[in-house]
Amino acid sequence: MRTKTVFAFLLIFITGTLMAAEKPVVAVNEFKNETSAGWWYGGAGRDLADMLTNELQATGNFKLVEREKLDAVLDEQDLADSGRIKKGTGAKIGKLTGAQYIVTGSLSAYEEDVKSTGGGVSFRGISLGGKKENAYLAVDLRVIDTTSGEIVFSRTVEGRSSGGGLDVGLYRGGFGGNLSKQEKTPAGKAIRAAIVEISEYLSCAMVEKGDCMDEYNAKESSRREKTKKAIKLD
Repeated sequence: MRTKTVFAFLLIFITGTLMAAEKPVVAVNEFKNETSAGWWYGGAGRDLADMLTNELQATGNFKLVEREKLDAVLDEQDLADSGRIKKGTGAKIGKLTGAQYIVTGSLSAYEEDVKSTGGGVSFRGISLGGKKENAYLAVDLRVIDTTSGEIVFSRTVEGRSSGGGLDVGLYRGGFGGNLSKQEKTPAGKAIRAAIVEISEYLSCAMVEKGDCMDEYNAKESSRREKTKKAIKLD
């Protein structure tokens, strides 16, 4: 009986270890801004990275590397690129952080008081949008393999919201720094929508895979078609 108990315990332990080992180890880099968004401030990129880190952690599908550790490694790499240390001895992100992947995000579009186009981010049948005080943003997302430097996933993720619309409560993190002032604004809701969408997309693309990608591929196809229609050629 004792032998069976020990065997069962070992089986559970080994299974749990293997399942934990299968989780991608991810670091989220500081977001960048390519827009004139009025709510963006000096530390917004770091706060957005922290928000996404918290959201990814809450999914239970990833192991996250602290941003501070990633920053230290990037500083080391900058030092190596400067030529002040021997070539080939610079820091390796994958080795020093333990991260298999780095997630980068760049705010590529932001608009306020725009009319709803009927699209936007959808969460299990709930859509964000409205007829007043609308906000829209787009984040260009990339996932980089730390070993090869290859971009293994890329996607433009959109977030839409309305100041008079529905406040979706699926976001599990918190607004840090000066972004906390935006939590209940249209901009804050659009940010929250985009962060949730990013975390759910990465969970699907990197862990769950399979049929869940159909929804995201459909969204991407719709986004590209709308972008084409919005471009006016001379």
